[in-house]
Amino acid sequence: MGALDGQVIVFTGAGAGIGRAVVARYVAEGARIVAVDISEQVLELGTELGTAVRPLVADVSTWEGNTAAVDAALTAWGRLDVFVANAGITDAARPLEDIPGERLTAAFGELFGVNVLAPLLGVRAALKSLVESRGSVIITGSFAGNNAAGGGVLYTASKHAVHGLVRQLAYELAPDVRVNGVAPGVAPTRLRGTAALGQSAADSILEGTREKLPLQEIPSTDAYNGIFTLLASRTDVAAMTGSVVTADSGLSVRGVARPGGRV
Repeated sequence: MGALDGQVIVFTGAGAGIGRAVVARYVAEGARIVAVDISEQVLELGTELGTAVRPLVADVSTWEGNTAAVDAALTAWGRLDVFVANAGITDAARPLEDIPGERLTAAFGELFGVNVLAPLLGVRAALKSLVESRGSVIITGSFAGNNAAGGGVLYTASKHAVHGLVRQLAYELAPDVRVNGVAPGVAPTRLRGTAALGQSAADSILEGTREKLPLQEIPSTDAYNGIFTLLASRTDVAAMTGSVVTADSGLSVRGVARPGGRV
């Protein structure tokens, strides 16, 4: 018996990285998933994981993309228990001074459209079904949600906003829907950049990253599976809402002179 037996989940940003790894874990735990991504890479999950996954190529920064995802879950399985807003893009740590003023508005709209607006659209599209099932929402935040230098000015601001979404939505939707978040630090994946800044996908792990982490290891994408599974459980975190679970390899406690006391 899996921890998520019988649950129906919409999961955005499922095509690669942490999202792809968590979807595989969710299936192993008995869940049925509508796996959403803007990249056609997400279609591979149907072959890899079988009929428990319904892949969907959609733009979650649009209302139509989110309603299509929710409708796919309801059509396939007649219910929705969890909405996971995991899709996100980066600004490749671009500081404000290095963003041309004429591009700033477009870059802001593009990045906040995926990182902040998309979770709002998704929760709104799923709300009626989540209230009916007394389900939950999980939003992927970041180390940058509480700290500087976890990205550039746009990314950091967007992830601070995500932490605010978790708290406000948890308040607004209680007692019917629980809302929590996960704040990862680093993981070996390629992140989509901001097109308005001329950025394409790039590796998220820079040279020298491992040595800067207190735990002195780059966690695999699978390292976050258990946290997402815990938050989707109806029993294990039944008393938990409005929380963001930090999993940053110790970055937020990193020392000034050394990353850790025994390093």
